[in-house]
Amino acid sequence: MVLVTGGVRGVGAGISAVFAGQGATVVTCARRPVEGSPYEFHPCDVRDDESVAALIAAIVERHGRLDVVVNNAGGSPYVPAADASAKFSAKIVELNLLGPLSVAQHANTVMQKQGAGGSIVNISSVSGYRPTPGTAAYGAAKAGIDNLTKTLAVEWAPKVRVNSVVVGMVETEQSELFYGDADSIAAISKNVPLGRLAKPHDVGWATAFLASEAASYISGASLEVHGGGEPPHYLSTTTADIK
Repeated sequence: MVLVTGGVRGVGAGISAVFAGQGATVVTCARRPVEGSPYEFHPCDVRDDESVAALIAAIVERHGRLDVVVNNAGGSPYVPAADASAKFSAKIVELNLLGPLSVAQHANTVMQKQGAGGSIVNISSVSGYRPTPGTAAYGAAKAGIDNLTKTLAVEWAPKVRVNSVVVGMVETEQSELFYGDADSIAAISKNVPLGRLAKPHDVGWATAFLASEAASYISGASLEVHGGGEPPHYLSTTTADIK
């Protein structure tokens, strides 16, 4: 029994598809439903603790258990820090840090009572490890997610494992909003050591691994899924012969 927050679009849809393909019962949630989704759906704003509590209660009532939670819901529009209002920044932190904490807390209450416990996987971002101009609050919140992951892994062991997936650039149906047109995406891909942006299912497989028995001794870890990362900019300008 797997809950994927924000599991109906983009990376979330890829995560949901991988779990479903492995035979899991998948439940998704988002603020608004998407027509034609093949998964059980519940409307939920993860920033609203009462809404989250109702979501978890509905899942347990219907399915009797909750084995895996993937905290995927999140994101941020581009707004320079100097122009971001206090209200805007607060909402970004609520969505990307406090919301996942709320989901994890309610899920943990259920999982601690289950014989096999459970697994929580938080979807983080490389934005939490490098400067993120235009998405300052988002980057800070994602850095917080990875610290939160390590703390919850200690507090909730041994019944509940908590890990994160640190996601790099991903090609989704909304890629042009973030990376520009096809030519821009191709140019950006050349900077990735593996030569391409991730696909949503790449993130899905990493998430499924961390939630599986194959990762039964992994907790408090942050798995980087970024195609090798982003080479330092000086490498494109230096005249040194670097081997």
